[in-house]
Amino acid sequence: MPQSDTVVLMGDKIVDNPVAVLGLGEAGVAIAGDLAAAGVDVRGYDPVEREVEGVKRSGSAAAAAGGAALVMSLNAAAVALDVARDASPGEGQLYADLNTGPPSLKAELAQAVEPSGARFVDVALMGPVPGNGLRTPCLVSGSGAGDYAELLSPLGVPVEVVGDEPGQAAERKLLRSVFMKGIAAAAIESLAAARAAGCEEWLHGELAGVFEGASPALLERLLEGSRIHAARRVHEMRAASEMLGDLRVEPRISDAARGWLEQLEAEAHVG
Repeated sequence: MPQSDTVVLMGDKIVDNPVAVLGLGEAGVAIAGDLAAAGVDVRGYDPVEREVEGVKRSGSAAAAAGGAALVMSLNAAAVALDVARDASPGEGQLYADLNTGPPSLKAELAQAVEPSGARFVDVALMGPVPGNGLRTPCLVSGSGAGDYAELLSPLGVPVEVVGDEPGQAAERKLLRSVFMKGIAAAAIESLAAARAAGCEEWLHGELAGVFEGASPALLERLLEGSRIHAARRVHEMRAASEMLGDLRVEPRISDAARGWLEQLEAEAHVG
């Protein structure tokens, strides 16, 4: 839309305001479909033709965004900047980027859209969109974060505003991802080794038992125990890495764990 145009919210309810959804992949389809089902006027754009029930297709990102009070981008992080520039959000619009990217990208996006008078929203989706759709829990930050929360919360969207700076929401999501994806990688590596050793079923049960009995106290034991017993655990993980090598399983996580334990041991000596 031309930057001279001004979009004014027509009410405090999202159903009173057009919404553009840019990117109609799995996540975009789920969110656009839920918005349409809630009675929102949804305009969608994707370079690949996809029909979504209740969503009006547009021929370009700019056409979809024109006149929309809220523009939601659900694309790969690699094209997020191009999509924002193509959409050309203007005065009064909320431009929400729901892509997973580093805080630096979110800051770039804010710099790209805010000079026209649009307000930027960094949206970090904190759960899987399939099965949750619009009601996927999210963290938001940026100049438009508060307005985004006010518009979407009435539709049952779990929104938590974490700050005024773009990238603050993305930062928290990625910090959590280090832990969650690290757990997944550790499970994959240990089960691959157990498969090679012929005891995968046994180890699967052991790991499931850890998750079943997990509590905040377990986290504290892991953190404190690693510091207190770092020296002994360095040797333990060296042995584990050697064993994985014998089983022809690359010890990516085991080696990384040993590296952290070595650092904790060194810090203990310095202290």
